[in-house]
Amino acid sequence: MAVQVFGVEGLPLINKGDDIIAMICDRVSFQDEDMLCVASTIYSKSKGYTRPLHTIRPDKRAIRIAAHDHEDPRFVQAVLDDAAEVILEEPFILSQMSWGHIGVRSGVDRSNIEDGFVILLPPNPMAAAQELRARIRGISGKEVGVIITDTVGRAFRRGQTGNAIGWSGMPAIRDFRKDHDLFGHELKITEEAVVDEIAGFANFIMGESNQGIPAAVFRGCGRWKGHDNLYFKGEEDIIRQALHTFEQAKKKQ
Repeated sequence: MAVQVFGVEGLPLINKGDDIIAMICDRVSFQDEDMLCVASTIYSKSKGYTRPLHTIRPDKRAIRIAAHDHEDPRFVQAVLDDAAEVILEEPFILSQMSWGHIGVRSGVDRSNIEDGFVILLPPNPMAAAQELRARIRGISGKEVGVIITDTVGRAFRRGQTGNAIGWSGMPAIRDFRKDHDLFGHELKITEEAVVDEIAGFANFIMGESNQGIPAAVFRGCGRWKGHDNLYFKGEEDIIRQALHTFEQAKKKQ
């Protein structure tokens, strides 16, 4: 496999109403089976998924958490408003979104936007990826996979990386179960999170500060078989269970 990766350069600052796919197609000659990674920030800005802090009125819970976490109470309220469930309140808010993603501060971001505003994650990233993919097909006539990315931290390791929060045109997981290794052993648990691996490298291309590259194209990744069950559910998620037990113990103290 020989994979080419290049950032989409020259995009302007994105505003509400901008057609980001038309802008990208002006700069990229897509081929069938390409994959486009798009930073969630530009999708959200194009759709107006932002909030001015001066319009947010924090409630008592937001004020209490903000005092513990040394945050702006208005920012904390925006985080709580976008959370389906709060798993941890301190030393930072760890929350689950309605569509399954678990992340710090509900993915609400104060970077790459004007002062006094916050960017929210798309309310339905899977539908967003499908929308962008259809738009590419409509403009270019090409079948291109789309991954919407967000920057996240990782348990047990320092540093951030890119994760896929929405995807279309490929399975999230390449499933190796029932395949065999080089020595003939049957693989029983190996499921490769390919969309996250691609999102992570896209994040490396895009950068995290002022690089101005909010999208990247992958060419030559090929196709794979698998499924979309990227998020653990219920009793599968032992880390979440442990955090829940920890929070319950704290409340009893």
